[in-house]
Amino acid sequence: MIRLENIFKVYGSGETEVKAQNNVNLTIYQGEYCSIMGPSGSGKSTAMNIIGCLDRPTLGNYYLDNIDVAQIDNAQLAHIRNQKIGFVFQQFHLLRQLTALENVMLPMVYAGVKANERHQRATEALKRVGLEKRLNNKPTQLSGGQQQRVAIARAIVNRPVLLLADEPTGALDSHTTQEVLNIFGELNATGITVVMVTHEPEVARQTQRIVWFRDGEVLHSHLTPADLSQMVVS
Repeated sequence: MIRLENIFKVYGSGETEVKAQNNVNLTIYQGEYCSIMGPSGSGKSTAMNIIGCLDRPTLGNYYLDNIDVAQIDNAQLAHIRNQKIGFVFQQFHLLRQLTALENVMLPMVYAGVKANERHQRATEALKRVGLEKRLNNKPTQLSGGQQQRVAIARAIVNRPVLLLADEPTGALDSHTTQEVLNIFGELNATGITVVMVTHEPEVARQTQRIVWFRDGEVLHSHLTPADLSQMVVS
């Protein structure tokens, strides 16, 4: 599903040069549920941006679903983001003037889905995250957890093969965090590949595999939840 080969991402030059990715090699298989961890400045967010086709590597190859996306043009890249990848962020990025249903329908407008199908698929996605009674509520009428569930519904409505989550529980309390993680687990159980950046060990422990970054490099690519305690302590 995801294959990063000899990835470098360099910012600046000379004395100001920073290698945000330093010869990163990483494979994530279809159907995996992975978390990416590491200290601040370790390169985990840069890796997520490259995986999500939001940024390009300076050097190296990135294969997503057997397509070398590091080599394609911006229009093709935008199409792949829309068709193959769903994004969930710490901030929900919902349009305040739109209802939950309208927010979830928005990605399908860009994908050229017909109006009737947009309504049907958005309704199904909101039901999937337990918000069938909140279709016509605007973000200001929803709790933080409900807003994140709307964001998840929006991320899956185009039926992506890959769901990327960047600190998706960072703005939530512990109870709501668990509700959101349960949804990610259920989505992964249907075959969606889930990759999550988090700084919270208790969140990472609920994924199947943990990738640990340090100084722009993959220090460990196959940590288990049991291994994580030693990493956090050290």
